[in-house]
Amino acid sequence: MRIKVMSFNIQHARNYNFPAEDRIDFDVMANAIRKFNPDIVGLQEVRGKGENPKYTDQAAEIAAMTEMLYAFAPAFNVPNGGPYGNALLSRFPILDIKKIPIPVPDTDYYCEPRCILRAVLDIHRPVTVYVTHFGLKPPEAENASSAVVEALAGTSTPKILMGDFNLTPDSPVLDPIRITMADTADVFDAPLLSFPSDAPTQKIDYIFVSEDFEIISADIPEIIASDHRPHLAELEL
Repeated sequence: MRIKVMSFNIQHARNYNFPAEDRIDFDVMANAIRKFNPDIVGLQEVRGKGENPKYTDQAAEIAAMTEMLYAFAPAFNVPNGGPYGNALLSRFPILDIKKIPIPVPDTDYYCEPRCILRAVLDIHRPVTVYVTHFGLKPPEAENASSAVVEALAGTSTPKILMGDFNLTPDSPVLDPIRITMADTADVFDAPLLSFPSDAPTQKIDYIFVSEDFEIISADIPEIIASDHRPHLAELEL
């Protein structure tokens, strides 16, 4: 069965075509998703409903606009704001949802709490999808990589891992993940970059898959919606 997957850091739906403004624009995010008609979308930097009126149920709003099912996993609550974390959109039934916290390293500087959204989808057989967002500092990335590897080892189903890893492809922190998962970017005809979306200088967004999948194609299209370009992959299960 052929499916299309997208990973997309939406930066709380902030329209990056207006970089001087914090303009929340669900239309531009939904249009970027609809343009490629993916079956599964992993979203990062997503707000949930909170005390601040700008903290709405963003996953639900984008899911409604794209006519998809959704799940949301808050990594933490922003003070005077609301929940903030990762989300999943799916055209397939969602059988199970779990939030896996990433341990916060013991440092003398602040580290934003992070998490992994784990969802089991019914794609004529169970498929486990992981959506995550790594921290910026090396101890955060190392903790995130270890948490991902542990989570991947906990299931025997076909697996998809995607997200904003804040790491370039040459980072050794990704090596433990590459042992069991294939990087869909390996099929790029030439290196493609994902951040920042208007003039990208680095690739920090990824879609990894287990050996149950054949990677048909992958791309990072030239779209300015969020500050990240979306990462796409077409897979055969």
